[in-house]
Amino acid sequence: MLALVVAHLVVAALLPLVSRRSRRAAFGVAAVLPAATLVWGLANLPAVLGPGPAPSETHVWASALHLEFGFRLDALGVVMIVLVGGLGALILAYSAWYFGKDSRDAPRNSALLLAFAGAMLGLVLADDLLTLYLFWELTSIASFLLVGQGGLHRANRRAAVQALLVTVMGGLAMLLGIVIVGESAGTYRISEIVAAAQHGAGPAGGLAATGIVLILIGALTKSAQFPFHPWLPGAMAAPTPVSAYLHAASMVKAGVVLVGRLSPAFADRSYWWVPIAVLGLVTMLVGGWRALHETDLKRLLAFGTVSQLGFLMVLFGSGDRIGEIAALTMLLAHGLFKAPLFMVVGIVDKVTGTREVGALSGLGRRLPGLAAAATLAAASMAGIPFLLGFLGKEAAFEAFVHDGDWVLALGLLLGSIFTVAYSARFLWGAFATKAGVEATEPKAVVPGLSVPTWIAAFAGLVLGCVPPLTDALARNYAAAYPAEDAVAADYHLALWHGLSLPLLFSAVALIVGATLHLQRARVTGLHTALRHPLSAQRGYEVTIGGIERFAVWVTGRIQAGSLPVYLGVLLLTVLVLPGLALVFGGTLPATVPGYGSLMQLPLGLVIVACAAALTRVRRRFTAVLLVGAIGYAIGGLFVVDGGPDLALAQFLVETLTMVAFVFVLRRLPAHFDAGPRVGRGIQLRKAALATVAGVFVAVAAVVLSGARQEPPAVSGEFVARAPEAGADNVIAAILVDFRALDTVGEITVLLIAAAGTASLVLATRHDKKGKSGRVESGGGTPEHEEEIAG
Repeated sequence: MLALVVAHLVVAALLPLVSRRSRRAAFGVAAVLPAATLVWGLANLPAVLGPGPAPSETHVWASALHLEFGFRLDALGVVMIVLVGGLGALILAYSAWYFGKDSRDAPRNSALLLAFAGAMLGLVLADDLLTLYLFWELTSIASFLLVGQGGLHRANRRAAVQALLVTVMGGLAMLLGIVIVGESAGTYRISEIVAAAQHGAGPAGGLAATGIVLILIGALTKSAQFPFHPWLPGAMAAPTPVSAYLHAASMVKAGVVLVGRLSPAFADRSYWWVPIAVLGLVTMLVGGWRALHETDLKRLLAFGTVSQLGFLMVLFGSGDRIGEIAALTMLLAHGLFKAPLFMVVGIVDKVTGTREVGALSGLGRRLPGLAAAATLAAASMAGIPFLLGFLGKEAAFEAFVHDGDWVLALGLLLGSIFTVAYSARFLWGAFATKAGVEATEPKAVVPGLSVPTWIAAFAGLVLGCVPPLTDALARNYAAAYPAEDAVAADYHLALWHGLSLPLLFSAVALIVGATLHLQRARVTGLHTALRHPLSAQRGYEVTIGGIERFAVWVTGRIQAGSLPVYLGVLLLTVLVLPGLALVFGGTLPATVPGYGSLMQLPLGLVIVACAAALTRVRRRFTAVLLVGAIGYAIGGLFVVDGGPDLALAQFLVETLTMVAFVFVLRRLPAHFDAGPRVGRGIQLRKAALATVAGVFVAVAAVVLSGARQEPPAVSGEFVARAPEAGADNVIAAILVDFRALDTVGEITVLLIAAAGTASLVLATRHDKKGKSGRVESGGGTPEHEEEIAG
């Protein structure tokens, strides 16, 4: 499994080389790996559906930290492979003709789409929460680059940034939740967490509940649930193949998949299923209502996708066996009808130059093949019999009607009515002949665009007419949930379950939805009357604007160009963060010796006296001498405490620092600039802050020195291995061998500081050549002065 993921990423890195010769060939090469992944997934289907454990593999990459790549192929993974691999191959083939031979975006899109496919494959196969998070963020980055394209258009840039901010912020919350849940459960393996929870040993307590809710936030943002949903319609600024793949077939389902992975463990907990049910239902209704009024075909499908994602969230979070069968069925159905619908929109845009409903007329007569493919996909979305979408919706109605959950059942019925209405609106807007609108004259549709569209749409009909193909996967996935009675245990997907209430719900959805579309003028008038300035998108804009204004305010207060302000901010940060931890968690040692050697007392007094004198001096040179005296006294303490190497380093640093100061002070005034008179209140505040910070450092040193309970194992290891390094001094062995790279870094820092000091000294020399030919200090040519100023 890891090999497949890595192969996607490696080939994606090499695709630009192929694009130099043929951009269409690059898409063709990119389509090979997703197609191979589909074949591999279907070849492993018997092992997935068999009685034994699901195929899995583990690759340890940091054994000391217990970090590993864990993968597992189960029924949910197979369905997502059909979408990621199968639809991915079709969309990449479609892209070869969509972008054309001369498209500037083709090379980057072919590589990014394949890299995204690899990241998505890793995400859906991950059986380790940290592995899942790694690929989760990779899909967000790929989405950002694909939506933003070359960054030439403002709409693309804004959409890409919004998608990245929303999904990554949710991802950061999810990372914290993953750590909490993983540590609470004692494992990051999803299968182990689920198995333990099913036996009553899952993560419990308030901390674990917080972690679970944080994970849920990540899932809600990724799958565009209310109120985080506006990023998805905005992302429609991306090219249509990108929308078809990322925002219809695969990426937006990542949150749904995560809920599907963890629901067997947490579906019985109210803080898990209540937010999913409420927000999922609200998302379904809001997305469906908005889709009814869109005039851009692509945005219509985008809001339809938001609605369907809410539907999927409700099903996957239900924890009911029939509901989970419906969830897996609708997950597969959604990809197989929404991806071809987006591809239809791309074709319409290519051959007519517009996606606006009001500008298209009579296209169904001129492109009957395309209209037939669109009708097939839209019919599955609406839940018409003999299509896969019908099987999923009837199972969904059965789940909530059977459980007597009438609120969710009627809510899903209303959402399904909206789905039928906007499905009809899509077909009418794209292909109907409209009165008063000039007939649209399209270009010819090339087979490279129509064939992938037909394959994806026709797959929904095949799977709908042969329910056992999907039923085996759906029942295998739903087996992780307890069956409350014989009806739930024996439920199968079928085209005919007899006359029943779920069948009546399906009929009501079709009839009322079609009527709602026929009354579209009145419905749009109602929508206009109900429109108000409050919206989720407006909330996002206000939030981001507020963060920017707060950042400007903080920056203006902190980055004031004043060294005392900078030091004050640093000291306050230390006092607030480590200081609070010290107050509430620190413990003083039982015995605290006053001093270890009599020589420490005079050296300490020298340090205190020099530090106190520094607050009163006015001459720069005197201040430098006092600072040097403090440094030399600290070096003396190193000698007394048995650290001659440290003392030598301290003496060298102090000497070089004083020499550098002397060079610089030659060109500065002898006295400090008095500046504006500082009030006594400000002086007292500075003194109080300095005093508290000093006391904190002293107390922290005492507390930390007594915090160790066991002998330092690392130090003992250093001493034991020092002879192997050829050193008779353990300090030298640590600096030269054990911390070699760290020491090289420190030396590099010193070299840079020395170079900067030398440059500063040289830059302060204003030389002017006098009449006698000697160089005099303090002058310079105008050109030289401009160079220095620059």
